[in-house]
Amino acid sequence: MPETTPGTSAVLSVLPALSAQAERLIESGVHEIAGLPAAEIRAYAADAEARAGSDGALLAVHPDRAPASALAPLLRREGKPGFVVGDMPDVDEFTPTAIELPDAPLYVLTGLDRGDHMSNWSPDEALPALTKEDRTPLLLTEGIHWVLQQPAALERNLCFMTIGSRLRKPNGTFDARTPAVWISNGTGRDGRERRDAPKVGWCWWNNRHTWLGFASATGRKP
Repeated sequence: MPETTPGTSAVLSVLPALSAQAERLIESGVHEIAGLPAAEIRAYAADAEARAGSDGALLAVHPDRAPASALAPLLRREGKPGFVVGDMPDVDEFTPTAIELPDAPLYVLTGLDRGDHMSNWSPDEALPALTKEDRTPLLLTEGIHWVLQQPAALERNLCFMTIGSRLRKPNGTFDARTPAVWISNGTGRDGRERRDAPKVGWCWWNNRHTWLGFASATGRKP
């Protein structure tokens, strides 16, 4: 297993207030994708702030309500919209694995970390380490929500995988592809016009990448 580099993990702990995040979701049309009234999202955010504050908390919509394929195009970086790679048409079939989500359309994640200290680890190496630290890996939709609310969560050479989402094949084994969120270089099938755009793609479960950490949280609250 690669050695960690102390101090490289991005804190990125100062997220917008939950009420501001609610407005961002509404402005982006996420409430329409999810079939939720704007007033319901605002009320939920206000209640969550009143009960527990919002320092470092991320407001998320349940993936059953707002799938990755619908959320990715809402991302923006340098004026360019996000996209899902062309060889991942089954992106919405990557579902929560060994993760219990709140039984609610809206929930809050706490203690986000991009996992920079795990750059150059494979998902197979990172998952048990996160479990040992009592951390839960982010789902792909949660990673997209994070970048939607805090674009700075994506940096060149400091992007992240979302290994909480996996695709189970008909024979019961897992697909070796693992979803990630990073920045397009505008090469290959991405197209030059997409250079610097936010990109939802995949990497192999046993491969290491120096520029990908492992996004995680301390927990999820309804």
